[in-house]
Amino acid sequence: MAEIKIEQFPCRQDNFGVLVHDAKTGVTASIDAPEEAPIVEALERMGWGLNHIFITHHHLDHVEAVPALKERYGANVFGPASEAAKIPGIDETVSDGDRFQFGSLAVDVIETPGHTLGHVCYYMPEAGVLFAADTLFALGCGRIFEGTPEQMHTALQRLAALPDETIVYCGHEYTAANAAFAVTVDPKNAALASRAEEIARLRNAGMATLPTTIGLEKATNPFLRPSDPDIRAQLAMTDASDADVFAEIRRRKDSF
Repeated sequence: MAEIKIEQFPCRQDNFGVLVHDAKTGVTASIDAPEEAPIVEALERMGWGLNHIFITHHHLDHVEAVPALKERYGANVFGPASEAAKIPGIDETVSDGDRFQFGSLAVDVIETPGHTLGHVCYYMPEAGVLFAADTLFALGCGRIFEGTPEQMHTALQRLAALPDETIVYCGHEYTAANAAFAVTVDPKNAALASRAEEIARLRNAGMATLPTTIGLEKATNPFLRPSDPDIRAQLAMTDASDADVFAEIRRRKDSF
């Protein structure tokens, strides 16, 4: 297992800041740049500099601190090529299937259109870590602002194909609300019911519900489970396609 350290902390109203540090080379990256002050505080607390910023998509709550962090640290900014014009201070563009080096680690780029058309996730196979931002949430997925339900379904299935033990960091603390919805479409899932109880305990204690894992999401996240017979029966969509079941789950979540 690669020697990396990951520091997760709250930003803005419900964003997460995430710093990734390669212990072997001392190189540090910020996953997105939601807010300057918490990121600077975390870097100083950990005793790290900031070499890179990996941007997943162009939304303001993921890029707003890029100019300030770049000025302060001289960080190199990576981001999706198709959204480059919307990302301030971008230095290097990445596209689906690209691989680049972060210190001693390889980083694979997985394009996941849906939330935005150019959204990318960053996967470090040697470390077994995925930074999913606003594509995959614990017990949820991102709202579809620019893409189609079919695109989002395909994107999520790509992430679900990663090893079950893959650790997943997401862009927001939405898990309690996601759990409340998930049980309405998957009420017979005992693993989901148990997880919902654990999430309530964590949030009542003021603790984060992330990171999660691909395996846990596959077992409990309805957006990764459109083929499940119980969900299909609950939605009265037994004979529908997986993409159509997914679209109905997303439609219900949007109005939940």
